[in-house]
Amino acid sequence: MTGATSITVRVPLKIRRRPGRKTVVTPVQEGDEAAIPTRADPALVKALARAFRYQKLLDDGRYASITEMAAAEQVERGYLGSLLRLTLLAPDLVEMVLDGRAIDRVALPALLEPVPLVWGHQWEHLMSGKPTRRAEPGRAAGPKS
Repeated sequence: MTGATSITVRVPLKIRRRPGRKTVVTPVQEGDEAAIPTRADPALVKALARAFRYQKLLDDGRYASITEMAAAEQVERGYLGSLLRLTLLAPDLVEMVLDGRAIDRVALPALLEPVPLVWGHQWEHLMSGKPTRRAEPGRAAGPKS
């Protein structure tokens, strides 16, 4: 019999610290798109998921109003209303956020503020960094045309 041999296995990886948890990031290999690490903001992704869940509950008729849903879900009504505005974001903007391709300006506090309802103006608004003026009764918030 031969003596015991040892084998050393090296696995290239990085440990990325994120709020509340650590994530293992493996290197990207050619032709392996699934291993591309995401830089998506976990808080923003969670807020988007909640917003679309709450909107679905309203659409399905589980709750008759935001006030009723806020009481049942034990969430502040104002915060729930702000979250529901996230469902009005342009699909390409939501996709960029979920893929982690959005810039730093597209953070949760910026998206919880009123943004233009016209999808084409949302990106411009977020890039400008200007505060949104409140909508007048009967008018949608957003830039004047």
